[in-house]
Amino acid sequence: MTTDPSLLFDTVQTPAGPFSAAVHPDGAVAATAFGGEDALRTRLGPVKARRDPGAVRPVLVQVTAFLRGERRGFDVPLRATGSAFQQRVWKALLEIPYGQTRSYGDIARLLGSSARAVGRANATNPICLLVPCHRVIGADGTLTGYAFGEATKRRLLDIEAGA
Repeated sequence: MTTDPSLLFDTVQTPAGPFSAAVHPDGAVAATAFGGEDALRTRLGPVKARRDPGAVRPVLVQVTAFLRGERRGFDVPLRATGSAFQQRVWKALLEIPYGQTRSYGDIARLLGSSARAVGRANATNPICLLVPCHRVIGADGTLTGYAFGEATKRRLLDIEAGA
C-alpha cells in the first residue's frame, strides 16, 4: 500500500466508464482504478489524497486514448509500492506485449515461482491497466480473477484485439 500523504487524484469518464488515477507530486502514477474516488481509495489504502485534475491529466488522457483504441501503451512514470516479489511480478506484466496474454503459470515459470504466488501479486497490482494485469489469464484460457470484473477484463482484451 502507498503511504505518501501527498498524492493527487482525479476521475474522468472514459469509453469503459469512470476511471481514476492517483499520482505523486512528480507525476509518477501510484494507483489507478476503474470507477470513481471510492474505487481508487480502496486501492490506495489509508492515504490522504486531494483532487487535482491538472496533475493527473497526463495519465488520464493516455488512459482515455487507450480505451478508445487510439493508443497501445503508456509513457507516464509508474511508482507502485509493494514487496520485492510483487515488484518482480508487476515488472513481468509490463513485458506482456499489447494484444497478447500470458497465464499465471507462464509468469511463474519466468520468475521461478508458483502460479498461486503470481496470482496473489497480480491481484495486489495497484496500477491496473497501465500495469496490464488484465493480460493474465488461466492456464485453460479462462478470464480468471480481475478486480474490476470479468466483463471489464474481456472488454480490455477485446480493445487490444481490435474487436
